[in-house]
Amino acid sequence: MRFDDPWYEASAAGWDEEDERDGAADGGASSPGGPRPAPGVAEIYLEVHRSEAFREVRRRYRRFVVPAALAFLLWYLAYVVAATTAPGLMARPVAGAVNVAMVAGLGQFLTTFLLTWAYARHARLRRDRAALDLRWDTQELTRGLTEQRAGGSVR
Repeated sequence: MRFDDPWYEASAAGWDEEDERDGAADGGASSPGGPRPAPGVAEIYLEVHRSEAFREVRRRYRRFVVPAALAFLLWYLAYVVAATTAPGLMARPVAGAVNVAMVAGLGQFLTTFLLTWAYARHARLRRDRAALDLRWDTQELTRGLTEQRAGGSVR
């Protein structure tokens, strides 16, 4: 299975190791008597990872996900604890055969869908454009590197 997505496990793909082996094979430099002409793919991704734009995208992601996940986890645990420690409360009828446990259980489903909608909306409004800009810039840098290497080997 081949992944063309440059964000897919860049460090696990061995790009760092490959660059080191290439350098070690020919005496520590990619061309005789000189340093490497351009940064490797790994260096480009490390530079992007260190950039303020990348940190801002991650910060926006964490600002939404951490509180939302904690709130949902607390809500879920409250339901489980109430179901096990207060069976009388959970069995209390609300309307006909519908009791508090059924309403709370359906509320779990409802909050799951609401949280999914809120996450998608937050991503669309606050992160997607910045992440796409980063991805575009990174692909342009790696494309330029690939073209430069291809052009250098043909000559």
